[in-house]
Amino acid sequence: MSKSSGLGDALYIAGYDLSGDINSVKLAAPTAVQDVTGIDKSAIERIGLVRDGSIDYKAFFNPTRAHPQLSLLPTTDQILTYCRGTALGSPAACLVAKQLNYDGTRADSGEFTFAVNAVANGYGMEWGNQLTAGLRTDTAATNGTGIDTTASAAFGAQAYLQVTAFTGTDCTVKIQDSADNVSFADVAGLGFTQVTAGPTSQRIATSNAATIRRYVRAVTVTTGGFTSITFSVVINKNPVAGVAF
Repeated sequence: MSKSSGLGDALYIAGYDLSGDINSVKLAAPTAVQDVTGIDKSAIERIGLVRDGSIDYKAFFNPTRAHPQLSLLPTTDQILTYCRGTALGSPAACLVAKQLNYDGTRADSGEFTFAVNAVANGYGMEWGNQLTAGLRTDTAATNGTGIDTTASAAFGAQAYLQVTAFTGTDCTVKIQDSADNVSFADVAGLGFTQVTAGPTSQRIATSNAATIRRYVRAVTVTTGGFTSITFSVVINKNPVAGVAF
């Protein structure tokens, strides 16, 4: 794959698409370490501990979109999804976080921006792949297009949902997998809670021993019907065993 710039990205926060109001984004995914150097060693030894994460970003002042959401300074967890491009299968970084601040700066030139720090709570930053091309809009129950994750993995997965708009009675977003990109089946643990209103966001996870087959897709189903749902889905397949979430 060729290298690319950071143009054409997106940032969804707690079900709101604030991409057009974001000036810059800084991602961090540090891992704590413990020094376990014995007296018989000639160099430092360390072991990995818990993973962390943060998304710091600068927002423009927009009194009708970003400001009403960010100025609330919510004390509850916020789910953030940063999309590196908005193509199906493109990378995305997801974070369950606390919003720490909303610090405004008014420059002499008249520029008015806000700095926001969102730090991980309960889970580290998780990089995955988009099962929607940025935001997808379904007007009826739909089977999405599968993406190729190159191989089956037996270490479970996590998934994130951002719903920016919903009209109707109910809609359930699910992730399905397949060995051949033809015959798909629901993945146990990767069905999001039924959506009855938006904006909203969710994080779900399977067991760490679940097998996720090579191809995966996002589908929508309904019992009472819906007119429209606009949403984003990201899946993170664990590449190794023993990851605790």
